[in-house]
Amino acid sequence: MRDNDDLERKLSDMLTEGEMEQGDRTAQEIREISPKYEIRIQTSLDPIVEETHRYRQIGRELDDRYDKYLERAEKSSRRAGHSTGKEGNDSSGSNHK
Repeated sequence: MRDNDDLERKLSDMLTEGEMEQGDRTAQEIREISPKYEIRIQTSLDPIVEETHRYRQIGRELDDRYDKYLERAEKSSRRAGHSTGKEGNDSSGSNHK
C-alpha cells in the first residue's frame, strides 16, 4: 500500500510542478476544427468488384461471401448506365442468381 501512495504522490507532483504550457492556443484550436469542405472522387469502377473478379480468376471462393455485394454493385451500375464489362466472366465456376 505504501508503494501506491508513493506513486500517487510522485504523479501528483509531476502534474502540478512548474507552469502549465500555454503554447499558441489559437493555432491549436484552428488545427482541431474540422474542415469546411470534403473532397470526394467519383469513380466509374468499384475497386471491391474489380479485386473480387481478379481473385476469382486466380481461384475459387469457398463461401461466396461477395456474391450479394457483386449483384448489388452490378444492379446499381446498370441503373447508372455503366457496365462493369465483367458479366459472365467468372472463372470460379460459381453460379450467380
